[in-house]
Amino acid sequence: MIGVVLWLAWPRNDSAWPVQPATVDIAQGQVLYQANCAACHGDRLQGDPDWRRAGPDGVFPPPPHDQTGHTWHHGDALLFNYTKLGGQAIMDGGGAGGKSGMPGFGATLSDAQIWDVLAYIKSTWPPRVRAMQAERTKAERARSR
Repeated sequence: MIGVVLWLAWPRNDSAWPVQPATVDIAQGQVLYQANCAACHGDRLQGDPDWRRAGPDGVFPPPPHDQTGHTWHHGDALLFNYTKLGGQAIMDGGGAGGKSGMPGFGATLSDAQIWDVLAYIKSTWPPRVRAMQAERTKAERARSR
């Protein structure tokens, strides 16, 4: 369900497509993840144990970013913008409704640092999961045109 909402919320135009740098720094991404993300998503990317169930306020707890979660179900642009702008901005911008507790990190992290964090997260996935996520990124890019 969350994936459908995020897919519906994603803008379908090239102006919204973030530009990934040619190189990323996975080690720096790990440091940045621990400093900015681990408090909610866990130091081992494990997320909240009850992440699939919304709280009384309608907000879902932080999901895992390891292969057991749904992060890899989304393309790079959505992951980048969700991280930069925050979940609520993405959901509101797409008119999909719903609530997100994910803050935006655009004022805290540079675009390159956000890509480093995402590269670190993806580096922890097995090759099969990375390949599936890469296919989702291709499909996401095709939809944006």
